[in-house]
Amino acid sequence: MDTQTIIYVVWTLVAVLCLVFYKVILRVFFGVVIVPQNRIGLVTKKFVLFGANKSLPDGRIIAINGEAGYQGKALAPGLYFAKWIWQYEITLEPFTIIPTGKIGLVMARDGAELEAGRILARKVSCDMFQDAEAFLKNGGRRGRQTAVMTAGSYRINTFLFDVIISDMAYVAESMVGIVTTLDGDSLPQGQIAGKMIDAHNNFQDADVFLNAGGNKGLQQQVILAGSYYLNPWFVQLEQIKMTEISIGYVGVVISYVGDEGVDVSGAEFKHGNIVEKGKKGVWAEPLGPGKYPVNSYIMRVELVPTTNLVLNWADARSEAHQLDKDLSTITVRSKDGFPFNLDVSQIIHIPLVEAPKVIARFGNMTNLVSQVLEPTIGNYFRNSAQDSDVIAFLGTRKERQESAKQHIGQVLEQYNVFGVDTLIGDINPPESLMKTLTDRKLAEEQKVTYDTQMKAQETRQTLEKETAIAEIQKDVVKADQGVLIAERIADATVKKATGDANSIRIQSTAESDRLKLLATGEAEKIRVLAIADAEKIKVLANAESERISKTGNAEAEKILAIGKSSAESYKLAVEAMGGNNFTQLKITESIGLNKVKVIPEVLITGSGDSPNGPISGLLGLELMKELAKKVGKEEKGPTTPETK
Repeated sequence: MDTQTIIYVVWTLVAVLCLVFYKVILRVFFGVVIVPQNRIGLVTKKFVLFGANKSLPDGRIIAINGEAGYQGKALAPGLYFAKWIWQYEITLEPFTIIPTGKIGLVMARDGAELEAGRILARKVSCDMFQDAEAFLKNGGRRGRQTAVMTAGSYRINTFLFDVIISDMAYVAESMVGIVTTLDGDSLPQGQIAGKMIDAHNNFQDADVFLNAGGNKGLQQQVILAGSYYLNPWFVQLEQIKMTEISIGYVGVVISYVGDEGVDVSGAEFKHGNIVEKGKKGVWAEPLGPGKYPVNSYIMRVELVPTTNLVLNWADARSEAHQLDKDLSTITVRSKDGFPFNLDVSQIIHIPLVEAPKVIARFGNMTNLVSQVLEPTIGNYFRNSAQDSDVIAFLGTRKERQESAKQHIGQVLEQYNVFGVDTLIGDINPPESLMKTLTDRKLAEEQKVTYDTQMKAQETRQTLEKETAIAEIQKDVVKADQGVLIAERIADATVKKATGDANSIRIQSTAESDRLKLLATGEAEKIRVLAIADAEKIKVLANAESERISKTGNAEAEKILAIGKSSAESYKLAVEAMGGNNFTQLKITESIGLNKVKVIPEVLITGSGDSPNGPISGLLGLELMKELAKKVGKEEKGPTTPETK
């Protein structure tokens, strides 16, 4: 055997010897009891040899005066003598440990009887149930105890007490704990919740609550978020959400508990009591936006909107507040017997100071809608529709909307509600009537379309006309400029002709001086010819201008003008020179122009007595005749097919 094995065997033998020594020698012969540090010794006394208290009184199971039986006094950790094995039985039990977050509920097996009507035993001084003798001697009662054991280790005599581990009570954030007590005085008649009790530390000290006369049942006081040592045998806890009042609303409180208050609404208001805060009834002071720990079992908070509230009488539309969820499209009948549907929206406003009166009168906003707004608005539009046919109703929608606003506003004022506006939505006449109206409207629109198209065509024609004019404008301008140029040319021609005439006149005057015989005739001829040529040139210029603007007649007018000019020229020459002189002038011109030989190559002279002689006279006579014939032909003008 090795050394370690030998040591192990030695120590085992020592332990066995010690145990034998304790159990046999010390326990039997000396009555020694050792209670470890983590144990408690529960003592059972088997018998009593001497004395008056040999047995327990009737109904008792725990001995506190040395009687035989379960002993109230337990042995704390330590060393004890004279606990003879034949007289005492020592049971070692572990400490009672209450974990963190738990509580210990105590049930006493022995003690005095509970008071009549009570279900819990009141707390007595007993070192948190660790001193069983003190519990019994101080009047502790059997049964469930009001006091609870918090987290920790306890030396509990389990002969007397049963400890049940339970959870602590917990109220979450934004929640409210509603308390119902299971013990206490009965509720006063007419009350639904117990009276307010102070100093019980949120129902954690049940004895304070009971000693102060707290009532059994629903409590007015609530518990806010947190953890609590609540005895579930004493308190039932229910969690509900805190009452939240959104922005734009106020909460009118209706309390079902409290003393009867004095009505502060005034003599004119006869629809319910409005009382001060804390009294039974409708509180005059509403709650503003926020979260409130309201006990909804003893009071009710009615939300009243203080901003504009829209209510829709329409099948397919409802607001978020859902007050109009049961409202539907209004069906009315017109004067001409046609039924049609009407969508209406009503905007209302309830002032802050009027909110308690509205709730006192109607109880809630839903009743306000169903009892006032719905019949008022429905009947108004039904009556209004009966005074008009459908077409007129559609045509006077704006006026009827304004009339409805005034009428409904006056009605709502009687109920402490302000009517902001009344709006008419969709109007749905019968299909047959709508078809007739649609056809009529289509016809009117078609007429307007045709008129518009006609005007468009007229505009298009005007545009095309103006466009054409614009296109030919350049030709017109060109023609106008041509006429102007022709006039300028004609004027220049006239001026040139006038200058030429003056030149000819001057030359004629000089020639007239040179030829005294023909001076007067030649000068007159030149003057007449100059005038004739000037007139001719002027007429030609006018004819040329007229030819540009009026073709066809220009040439004829030119010929006519020339003929008239020639005739006028001859007429003026005859009047100026005389017929004989003009004839002689023309003969002279013809001789010059036609190169007629006036002096023959062979001159036949007459007698010696006369310079001319008979032959010369005869020849001269024949010559004059021939010249006269030729001049006559020239005066008649050129021979044409028409004059032949």
